[in-house]
Amino acid sequence: MKVVTICMPESYVDGVDKLIKRGMYPNRSEVIRIAIRDLLVDELWGEKRQTSTLPLIAQLEQLVDLDAGSETQPSPR
Repeated sequence: MKVVTICMPESYVDGVDKLIKRGMYPNRSEVIRIAIRDLLVDELWGEKRQTSTLPLIAQLEQLVDLDAGSETQPSPR
C-alpha cells in the first residue's frame, strides 16, 4: 500500500475516533480506506448502492453527527 497524508477537520477526526472507540473499526486508516472504497464503488465503478449515494464528505459528516448516545449506528462493511 502507498502512504498518503491527508488533512481533515478536527470534527471528522473526532468522529472517526468515536467509531474506533466503539469497536466498529480497528484504526483510522481502515475507516478512511473503507470510506474511499465505497466512494469509488459509487462514483467510478458504477455499482450504486440502494441505501446511500451521498458523497464521501456527506457520509463523514453524518458519522460525526452521531453522538455517543445514539441508538442508530452505521454497520461496519
